[in-house]
Amino acid sequence: MTGIYIHVPFCAKKCPYCAFFSEQYGRKTVDNYVKAVIRNLQLYQVNDTVDTIYFGGGTPSLLTAGQISDILEACSKYLHLYQPEITFEFNPTGKRNTYLHDIHSAGVNRLSIGTQSFSDSQLKLLGRTHSVNDGIRTVETAFQVGFNNISCDLMLALPEQSELILHETLETLVKLPITHVSAYLLQIEEGTPFSQNQDLLARCLDDDQSADRYLQTVHFLEDAGIHQYEVSSFAKKGFESRHNLKYWKCVDYLGIGAGAHSCYMGKRFYVPEDVSQFCDGEHQTEIILSENPYDREERIMLGLRTVEGVPAELVKSQKIPLFQKAGYLRIGENGNISLTAEGFAVSNAVISAMI
Repeated sequence: MTGIYIHVPFCAKKCPYCAFFSEQYGRKTVDNYVKAVIRNLQLYQVNDTVDTIYFGGGTPSLLTAGQISDILEACSKYLHLYQPEITFEFNPTGKRNTYLHDIHSAGVNRLSIGTQSFSDSQLKLLGRTHSVNDGIRTVETAFQVGFNNISCDLMLALPEQSELILHETLETLVKLPITHVSAYLLQIEEGTPFSQNQDLLARCLDDDQSADRYLQTVHFLEDAGIHQYEVSSFAKKGFESRHNLKYWKCVDYLGIGAGAHSCYMGKRFYVPEDVSQFCDGEHQTEIILSENPYDREERIMLGLRTVEGVPAELVKSQKIPLFQKAGYLRIGENGNISLTAEGFAVSNAVISAMI
């Protein structure tokens, strides 16, 4: 089973913490971009069955519902689809009822909503253009329209994010009709406005405080029946993201669009972050990163991000007993090594040491 990732690198306004590639929205450019996406869907001639499609960004909701429908019709025409999970990243601002109804009718069956926080002061700090009420109404409207698989994004370890502020956000979140949560620790990326804001940097949480907010989230969601299955991902039973699991389980996925990454047909590659080049080219350019993407090191690095973990014989590290004693990893009955919640909180250091 192969996954398809469609990158939509356009934003009406770039968030000050974001380091991802995106360009300012322009109607003519977006029209040409959609045509290029459809052209590439045809040219790749994917022979394997496709069971996930993911629209990411950027801001996919800047595309019209008609453009989303055109892309999905092309997927149906050029791909071998089998009961696909079709995910769409959606910002909780502006268009809601009609737009959500139309993309649901077009075939989108899973929403990933960029709520980020349910604190107006924290949303303002993040430079988000929506309010807490916007986020709540968007989730409720999506559910009423017919979406029964809804994920919300949360940003953790924000400047001055106290235990109480996060608790109130989590309480609001679990009362909504959601099935999934993606929770990310704030990373201050070089070159972003956040990285140049000295006042904000001085108010950032330290590593211990960040770990506390992370573990607070893990335990709160677990108590609410939303279980961790990957370092940043939590779901009710049966609602784990099939598409995202492909990344961690080394299953093929093909990325289409400027800036999109792929691990497909035995190679890992990316498309240059150049919208004009993507639109003008007959076929998107592939820059090869690796022709052996599923080697031992990568399988360990990706597999240890999941609760399922990896076979112990794959790791062969003398540090296993040390991390086990520290409470950072466990060995399951099936012989797999996996990180605990405390291990996930310091996963980069633990995984690097294991490799």
